Amino acid sequence: MRLLNNIFTGIVCGALLTNGAMAGDDCLNLAYKQSHPERCKYTFASNGTSTFLTIGAGIAAAGAALVALAGGNDASGASNAYTPITYNGIVRTSVGGDVSAAELTETIAANTYNINTKEFSDIQLAYSLARGYTGKNTKIAVMDTAMGTFKNERGHTEIQHAQYVMEAVSGPIAPDATIEHHAVAYNKNNFMTYDEIGDVFASTDADIYNSSWNAPYGADKFVGKSREYFMQVGGISQNFMDAISDIATHTDGILVWAAGNDSNAQSGMFSALPIVMPELSGHFVNVVAWDSNASALADYSNACGVTKNYCITAPVTITRPNGEVRAGTSFAAPVVSAAIAVIHEAWNYIDSATIVQILFDTATDLGQAGVDDVYGHGMLDLEAATRPVGTPTIMISDTVAQPLQVARASAQIAQSIKSANPTMAFFDKYGREFETNVADNISVQNRGLGFERLRGDDARMKISMGDMEFGFYRNDMLSGTGFLQTSGDTTTTYIATNKSYDFGKFELFGRTQMGVASPRASNESVISSFSNIYTASAYVGVRGDKWSFSVGVPDTIVNGTMNLHLANGRDTSGAIVYNDYTINMATQPAIEYTANWRFLTAGFVDNPYGNDEFYVFAKTKLSF
Repeated sequence: MRLLNNIFTGIVCGALLTNGAMAGDDCLNLAYKQSHPERCKYTFASNGTSTFLTIGAGIAAAGAALVALAGGNDASGASNAYTPITYNGIVRTSVGGDVSAAELTETIAANTYNINTKEFSDIQLAYSLARGYTGKNTKIAVMDTAMGTFKNERGHTEIQHAQYVMEAVSGPIAPDATIEHHAVAYNKNNFMTYDEIGDVFASTDADIYNSSWNAPYGADKFVGKSREYFMQVGGISQNFMDAISDIATHTDGILVWAAGNDSNAQSGMFSALPIVMPELSGHFVNVVAWDSNASALADYSNACGVTKNYCITAPVTITRPNGEVRAGTSFAAPVVSAAIAVIHEAWNYIDSATIVQILFDTATDLGQAGVDDVYGHGMLDLEAATRPVGTPTIMISDTVAQPLQVARASAQIAQSIKSANPTMAFFDKYGREFETNVADNISVQNRGLGFERLRGDDARMKISMGDMEFGFYRNDMLSGTGFLQTSGDTTTTYIATNKSYDFGKFELFGRTQMGVASPRASNESVISSFSNIYTASAYVGVRGDKWSFSVGVPDTIVNGTMNLHLANGRDTSGAIVYNDYTINMATQPAIEYTANWRFLTAGFVDNPYGNDEFYVFAKTKLSF
C-alpha cells in the first residue's frame, strides 16, 4: 500500500447503515470501533465513514463518535426554521416570467425526481429543471478513488467510492453536464502521494472539481497560519499546493470539498485551504450535510465552523436505482457541484467568484440568523439561484441603464408594442440576463380626452380661412414613462375642414382633420426614434339653441413607425447584444360620444385599448 506522508487522509463517504456487529468484533473498544466502523452497530459500513489511513509513525486515526442532533435543532441549540416549499399549485410572479404550476408538477412527477423527492424539494430542484437548466457545456471533474471494485481488508469485494460519487453528481440536478472521473486514490485505503495527486489536478481541465475526501485535523487549527504551516503539518507537497492554486488563479475553476463525517464542530483539514491560500477566495465551496428526514445537520456531518463564510449546506441521501440508500458528506458535495454546473450553464460569461457568491447569497438561511458556524450560508436553493436577484435593470445602451419598472405609455405606444410582442433582456445585480416580454411590463395610460376638450381652442394655435383651418397643438397621444419615456408632449401640425348645415332650429355639423407629428424619444428610453406620425380624426353632430350632441373618432394614427433598441442578452464574451425593431404604429380608432347642455359637457370614450373614459366638466365665462 502506498502511503501519504505524515497525515491522516481518507475518503469522506457515505455508506449503508448496518444493523449489528459481526461475531468476534470488539465494538465496545473505541479504537476498534473507529478503525472498523463497517463492523459495528449503527455506524456506516461498506465504504466506511472517516476511515483514515494510518501514516508515518503508526498513529491511530481518531474519528469522533456519531452525535445525533435531537429535536430538529442545530448544534447551537437554535430552533431550525427551515421549511421546504410545497411546489404544486405555486406560481411565482417574479419579474421576467416564470414556470407554471403545471410545469412544476410535471417535473416533480418524473421518475428521476421521485427517487429523492424530499431532498430535491429541500433545494427546490423542480424550478431549475422546469426553467430548462441542466448543466450543458459544463465540465465537472470527480477527484476520487479508482472506478470498479476492490478487495477490502476482509477480502470482500466492494464497489469503489468513486462509483457512488459519480452517480450522485450525474443525477437529475445537472443531467447534461460533462462529468469526468480522475483517480487520486487506488481505493478508500490507498491514496496516491500528494505529488501524484497534484499532477492529477494539474492535468485536469474542468470548470468544477469535486473532492469527496478530507483529513481529520480540524480547519480551525489553521486560522492565522501560513500555507507553509499547512504543508508542514499535513506533510503536503509543494506540487499539490501549486496545482490547487492554479485552479483559482489560472483557470478560474471552482473547488467543491466535502466537510467530513466526524460529527465535529469544525470541518476537516482540506476545508481550511482558503484560510492558508487567500487566492482560493471565490473558488472554493465547503459542503456540510443536511438530513432531510430529521430537518437538521446530519448527525455524522462536520459543521462549517471557521469555514462558515465559504460553506453551504446540501442534502445527502442518495437512492441508487437498485433502491440502495447511501448518505454522507461525500454525496452532499456532488449536489453542490451539480448546482454550480446549472448556474455556469445558464450564465457562462460570469466568473467563478460571481457564481460562488450567487450560490451563497441565494441560500436559504438555517439555524441562527445569518451566516453561522453550523450551516454556513444555509441550504442550497436552486429556485432562488436561477431567478433574478436584486433590482432588475435594463440597458438602454452600454452606458445608460434604467430600473425595470412597469412603464406607463399611451394607448398608441402600448398597443403597438403589445401587437409586435418583442422580447428584451434585463439584468440582475450580478449582471445575469433574463428574458421578458416588453408588453408584460407596460400599463396603458389613457390619453385624457376630457382634459383636452376642457382646454379646447385655448390649446391650439390656428388660422381659419373659410371652412379651412390650419394650425398646431400639443397633446400626450404619444407619451410614455420609465423605459418608454418620450420627450414631452407631442406637437401635431394639422389641416382641418369644418362644415355646418342649418335645418331650422337644428344645425348639422362635421369636422375632419389630418395631422402630422414628429415625436421625440428620451435618451433614457428603449424607443430610439419615431418616423413622422400621421393622424386623422372625424366628427359629426347636431346642435340646438343650448345643447349639442356629437359622435366621432379622435386623433388616430393612420401611418408611422416607432423604432426600439432592445438588449437581447449577452454573447459568450459577456458583451451585451442589442436588436433593433421597427414597430408599425397604425392603431384601431376609439369612438367618442359627447353631449353638451349650456356650460356642461359630458363625454364617453370607447377605447379599443386601455380603459374606457367618462368625463364631465363645466366651462363658462364670467363677466364683471
